[in-house]
Amino acid sequence: MFKRIINNIKDFVNEHILSRTLVLVITILAIFAIITSRLFVLQIVEGANYLENFTLTIKREITIAGTRGKIYDRNGELLAYNELSYDVTIEDNGTYSTRKEKNEAINKTISDLIDIVEKNGDKVVSDFNIGVDEGGNYKFLVDGTKLLRFLADIFGHKYTDDLKYNEDLGYDEAKASAKDVVKYLSSSAIYGISDKYDKVKTIKIITVRFALAQNAYQKYISTTVANQVSDATVAAVMEHIDELVGVNIEENTIRKYNDSVCLSSILGYTGVISDEEMEKLNKDEKKYDSTDIVGKAGIEQVMDSYLQGSKGSETLYVDNVGKVIKEADFVPSSSGNDVYLTIDKDLQAKVYKMIEEQLAGIICSKLINVKNYNVENVAKASEIKIPMDDVYFALINNNIIDINHFTANDASENEKAILSAYEVAKAAAVSNLTGIINDSSGSKPYNTYTKEIQAYCDYIQTSLNAAGVIVTSNFKDDETFDKWTKGNISLYEFLSYAISSGNLDSTQIETSVKYSDSAEVYQSLVEYITKHIFESDGFSKIVYDYMIKNDAISDSQLCLILFDQGIIQDTGSEAESLSNGSVSAYNFMYNKIKTLVITPAMLALDPCSASCVVTDVNSGEVLAMVSYPGYDNNRLANTVDANYYSALTKDKSLPLFNHATQEKTAPGSTYKMITATAGLTEGYVTTGTTFTCTGIFNAISPPAKCWKYPSAHGALNVSQAIQHSCNYYFNELGYMFGQSNGSYDSDLGLSVLKKYASMYGLNAKSGVEIPESDPEISDKDSVRSAIGQGSNNYTTVQLARYVTTVANSGTCYNLSLLDKVTDSEGNTIEDFTPAVYNTLDEVNASTWDAIHTGMHAVIGDLDAFKNTTTDAAGKTGTAEEVSTRGNHALFVSYAPYDSPQIALATRIPYGYSSGNAAEIGSEVIRYYFKEEGYENIIDGMANSSGQVVGD
Repeated sequence: MFKRIINNIKDFVNEHILSRTLVLVITILAIFAIITSRLFVLQIVEGANYLENFTLTIKREITIAGTRGKIYDRNGELLAYNELSYDVTIEDNGTYSTRKEKNEAINKTISDLIDIVEKNGDKVVSDFNIGVDEGGNYKFLVDGTKLLRFLADIFGHKYTDDLKYNEDLGYDEAKASAKDVVKYLSSSAIYGISDKYDKVKTIKIITVRFALAQNAYQKYISTTVANQVSDATVAAVMEHIDELVGVNIEENTIRKYNDSVCLSSILGYTGVISDEEMEKLNKDEKKYDSTDIVGKAGIEQVMDSYLQGSKGSETLYVDNVGKVIKEADFVPSSSGNDVYLTIDKDLQAKVYKMIEEQLAGIICSKLINVKNYNVENVAKASEIKIPMDDVYFALINNNIIDINHFTANDASENEKAILSAYEVAKAAAVSNLTGIINDSSGSKPYNTYTKEIQAYCDYIQTSLNAAGVIVTSNFKDDETFDKWTKGNISLYEFLSYAISSGNLDSTQIETSVKYSDSAEVYQSLVEYITKHIFESDGFSKIVYDYMIKNDAISDSQLCLILFDQGIIQDTGSEAESLSNGSVSAYNFMYNKIKTLVITPAMLALDPCSASCVVTDVNSGEVLAMVSYPGYDNNRLANTVDANYYSALTKDKSLPLFNHATQEKTAPGSTYKMITATAGLTEGYVTTGTTFTCTGIFNAISPPAKCWKYPSAHGALNVSQAIQHSCNYYFNELGYMFGQSNGSYDSDLGLSVLKKYASMYGLNAKSGVEIPESDPEISDKDSVRSAIGQGSNNYTTVQLARYVTTVANSGTCYNLSLLDKVTDSEGNTIEDFTPAVYNTLDEVNASTWDAIHTGMHAVIGDLDAFKNTTTDAAGKTGTAEEVSTRGNHALFVSYAPYDSPQIALATRIPYGYSSGNAAEIGSEVIRYYFKEEGYENIIDGMANSSGQVVGD
């Protein structure tokens, strides 16, 4: 072939007389062309064979999270740790020709996967903020700002302010119902979820689809369908892995907590980072991704940068169905640092139990077997009782009994009977109210209504106010509104006036009609009340409340539902005894409260909460900081149990609220050592100066009464005034502080008190590292402020810092919960020794002696300390907030008296008497110093004597 080509070239050259060099070039080019063409043919043949064996390879960069550091107590006891688990995950790996095809395929895969997981006894992730109630209706699991943020995410907005009227959907996004959201997400334009799935399954599919969408633009991020699954689930999923496109089993670590409930207010919990958190944390340096686990509250949040491990990375090559075929460029992650707290885990747990026991004891001591109790007839707060109808209603009001389950297919006979009675009672209530709203009652004023109808009317007004329909704060110096608040006009007149005066926001009542007259607006308002208020859980609960008061429900029926709904397990024949009447409902409930089967937190009656802080007086370290009630942070960590979180937010005992660091009340007489310090140090009195208490201090108007009034204490010096908590003595000092040129100036007196309160650290937060409310030093009435009234308001931990300073005679620490941080090898990285905030150097020894002597004498007068062998000092205090509820009970103390080691402050909101708070204090001291029988201190009921020892 080559020879023939060369000869042809020679003929061409001879014919055209070309040079020999040009001939050579042409010859080479010709040969190259021939070789190239033959290779091309070979490549076509070989390429066909290659394509037969080709698999699409996708390169993916993954991030490997570091292991979170552990949290320990002061003794090295493990509080928070990580546990290996298996998660069922899914990725959107398929390739689909249409959205419809994609939706059908992914939804079926998710549905099949859910069935496999649940068949093997595991639960799928339930962190979506919509659920299904017992009546089969969609419901939001969050409200307020959280709901608005959720809706913003649903409709694709970054901020809640972007929510708007959606022309395509025909409603305001901010007012979308749970049903609207499900309908929107299920539509063919979004997830295309068929109506063949029931509501519960639909929510579960939406939960996964929504999470998938959130991860859509991340690097190789899978979505968790179920976590902490069993080996059986792992095996079942792997058996069907080929048909479950994008599904995998992944190893993971989950955050776990020991003694979770009693420590939850300190430790907090972890969870997936939110958009707001990511924006804040990535402000200076982008370190966090949308699937990172971060601290959400407490120490977990405060110390997140220490606890977070360093991320690793790896390059994966996966095939077209997501299976890994090659791994490369592996960079290992590293563990986070470990955090040690100053807390003593065992002390924390014991104090939590002491508080719960004491609260139960107080409740039992106040129970009376009556209904329709009128607290307004009670002269003293310490004499207020707890009627049994309040207890029975509390079971419903605080959602212990699930009233939605009454309509369920598996409702018990008791539930069905109560539901039937409820429907009759509700129909009657709605009929009466409809008449009142439509003025068929002849405009009878509010104060002529029955107590029950008044309760419904109050609920209508507060609901309209909460919804922004009629905002009562807009009525300023309004004569008609004043008549309404005094009960002198009807509900109809009030609602009509709200419209005519322009104080009704018609945009809030879900109507787009442009009204021409007030009658049409009023009719729309009536329709809103009928649809939204009469059908609300809050309205239903008022119906149940009056059914209980009016004996339309038997007490035994309600108690039996506790068994029907699995709240109480029948240990023998209890249910039968209730049914046949051999055990009364009163005795049954009393026993369940006494034995903590029904806890104070569950009832959410006064008192249902308390706090106690114990410190090391010589270092400022916090040994225990208890907030009751707590919550199970294991159920919020990692992936939030949305239903549990929703229940916590609605719990009237406020378990998510830290009562030790965030709740403020007046300190009552626990404040009197500050006034004594000011009086002695400024020279207004000496340790020997006496004032004669007459029971009433009438130098001001209105006069200030001593708690002893109409009796009196007589002549007392400062130590005796502390011992007997004499208001008169300290009123006198507060008056003296305000003297200027022979006249009284309250502001001058307040400035003296502020100076010394600040020296004790009450002008600032205590120093503990978790969120804390700001203290409030009184700015009115120095005479009453001198006894801890006025506008003084402090948290329990702030009072703990104050009494710690008293105990060590003048060193005020910034209290701390943190001991140290170590690396994974145990090497100390940072030490957190508490800093000194202030020293009371100007206070002399005689002043401290007088204060300590008075506090020591207080303990000698307390019944709570009769069996305590450790010598201690302390001060009680009570603070009235409202006359219809028990006083706040407070107690501060330190021990041993001669050489203090610990100090403590405890508070029981609405705890009736300071003696009840002192009971907790004495038990803490007995336990801490291991007095005889300390192991059994909380076995059995606390005394709960209600001893009144001063204000």
